[in-house]
Amino acid sequence: MQQYSNLGSLSRLTFDTLVPEGRPQGGNDTLLNFDEAYNGAIEFAQNPEGWLVISGPNGCGKTHLSCAIANYRLQLSEPAFYIGVADLLDHLRSTFHPDSEVEYDVLFEQVKNAPLLILDDLTTTFYSGWAKEKLEQLLNHRFNNRLSTVITTYIPVEELDEAVQGHLQDPDLCKVYRIKRKSAPPLERLGNMEFELLKQMSFDNFDYKRVNLSAEERQNLEQAYRIAGDFARSPNGWLVLLGDNGCGKTHLAAAIANYLKAAGKPVFFIIVTDLLDYLRSTFSPESRISYDTLFEKVKSTSVLILDDFGEQSATPWAQEKLYQLINYRYNARLATVVTTCSSLDEIESRISSRMMDPSLSLVFNIVAPDYRGDRKITPVAKPARKYGSKNRSA
Repeated sequence: MQQYSNLGSLSRLTFDTLVPEGRPQGGNDTLLNFDEAYNGAIEFAQNPEGWLVISGPNGCGKTHLSCAIANYRLQLSEPAFYIGVADLLDHLRSTFHPDSEVEYDVLFEQVKNAPLLILDDLTTTFYSGWAKEKLEQLLNHRFNNRLSTVITTYIPVEELDEAVQGHLQDPDLCKVYRIKRKSAPPLERLGNMEFELLKQMSFDNFDYKRVNLSAEERQNLEQAYRIAGDFARSPNGWLVLLGDNGCGKTHLAAAIANYLKAAGKPVFFIIVTDLLDYLRSTFSPESRISYDTLFEKVKSTSVLILDDFGEQSATPWAQEKLYQLINYRYNARLATVVTTCSSLDEIESRISSRMMDPSLSLVFNIVAPDYRGDRKITPVAKPARKYGSKNRSA
C-alpha cells in the first residue's frame, strides 16, 4: 500500500507533524481559516466520503494536509493514491512514447478509479487543450461515481475553469476550505522583519554550543555562525545555507538582517512563499502596488535575504518568477542570502547552477538537527561538562 500510494518521502507529512494553527511565519501566524481546513481534513481522514477541496496560497500547508489524510488512511490499512496534477499529466504524456513500460489506459484507469485519490496543486491556467480535456475526463468520472477525492489548489475555486468549478462547488458532494493570508502590507513595510520573533534573532543569542550535539555537529554549527557573521560585516557575494527545519538557518539569516539594520544599511528579508503571494496580490484591482514596482524593488535591493527557498509549490509561474529574480541578482552580483531545506539537486537547475557558482557563492550545509528537540532532552551533568570542555579546547 505504501508503494501504491506514491507518497515516497511525503510519508513524513502527517497530522502529528502539523501545527493546527498553520505554519507560523516568523512567530506571527498570518494564516486565516487554517484551523477550519485542519479540522475538516481530520474529519475527512476518519470518514473519506465525497470530495474535500482545499485552496490557499503557496506554502500555507495544503499539501501537508492532503498527505496527512493519505498517511492516516494507510495507517488503517486503507489504500490512498497521491499525485501532483503536473506530474500526472507528464506521466500520461510519457505513455505515448514507444519505450513506455506503462500503457496509457492502464495508468489513467488506475487514477480514475483509485478508492481515495489526492490531486495536489490543481490549476487550469497553464494547461494545453489536451491537458484540460484529460483533467475534465478524470474529474467527471470521479464526480459521476462519487469516488472519494482530495483536491488542493492555490487558485480560488470560483476562478477555475467553469467545467472544473461546477464539480467543486456541488454542495452535496464537496466540502471546500479556503485558507487565506492577511492582506499584504504597504510597500514600505513589505518583508518579514516586522515579526517579533525575527526581530529578536541576533548573533548574540544564537546558541551553537547546544548540549545534545555531537562534537562534529557543534563544530559545524559554530562554523555556520562564523560564516554568517563574516557575511553580515561585509555583505558581498552569495551565502546559501542548507539544512533541515530547525537547524538554525533562519536565525542566522535574520541575525544578518538585524545586524545590517542596526548598522543603518539597507537589507530586505522575506520568506519566499510570502514573496510569491505579494507578487500575485499586485494583479488584484484593489492592489495599491504595481507588479513592476514591487518586483523591481526586490530584484535590485542591495542585500536580499530569501528564507525557505524551495518549499513553495513549483508552478510554472512561480518557477519563472524565481528564476528571473535569481538570474538578475546573479548577473548584477548583488549580495544575497538564501536558506533552504532542499538539496541543490532538488532545486531547478537554472537556479541551482547559479547558487553553486564558486566565483560568487558560498554554500554551507548545516548538519545540526532541529533545535526544538533540545527541549525534550535533559542532559545529565557529567556529559554536559564533557561536551563543554571539548568545545573550549576546540
